[in-house]
Amino acid sequence: MNLDFMKFDLNQILTTTMVIFAIIDILGSIPVVIQLRKKAGHIESEKASIVATGLMILFLFLGESLLKVIGLDVESFAIAGSIVIFCIAMEMVLGLTIFKEEAPETVSIVPLAFPLIAGAGTMTTLLSLKTEYQTQNILVGIILNMLFVYFVLKNTERLERLFGKTGLNILRKAFGVILLAIAIKLFRNNTGL
Repeated sequence: MNLDFMKFDLNQILTTTMVIFAIIDILGSIPVVIQLRKKAGHIESEKASIVATGLMILFLFLGESLLKVIGLDVESFAIAGSIVIFCIAMEMVLGLTIFKEEAPETVSIVPLAFPLIAGAGTMTTLLSLKTEYQTQNILVGIILNMLFVYFVLKNTERLERLFGKTGLNILRKAFGVILLAIAIKLFRNNTGL
């Protein structure tokens, strides 16, 4: 039996946790979460967190194989995710409505759990981390991040009160531009432009 799987490395856990935290950027997504909650009435934090965690763990173990089975490569997956992120960013920056009003159950899954939390950037990052770090340490990083994501999703109303309407408006526009830049970077890096 391989006991290496049972060994945890604090440095690897810290590194993977920080990398995943940066790519998920749940704090930067607070305006999006609030906007989705307003559209749908409420967000099912537990469902969104569980689905996103499940997707990330599934992709960590089966990502490349799964994409090969359906005839996709990581680059195509990243490009598709970048287009969805681009649309969300355009909604934030320009005040457009691209995504139709949907039932709260579906908003918690799409676009919140996927692609906002566990999107193409997160998935491709997980594949990259797997080449450098032990799987068990990446798993701990995923779980720590998802606990924080759950906390943020559960407390969006408090965070909304803390920032105020003007503060949230500024945050939404600013993070919309950041999301737009991330979408363009993802697109450019995976198309070779």
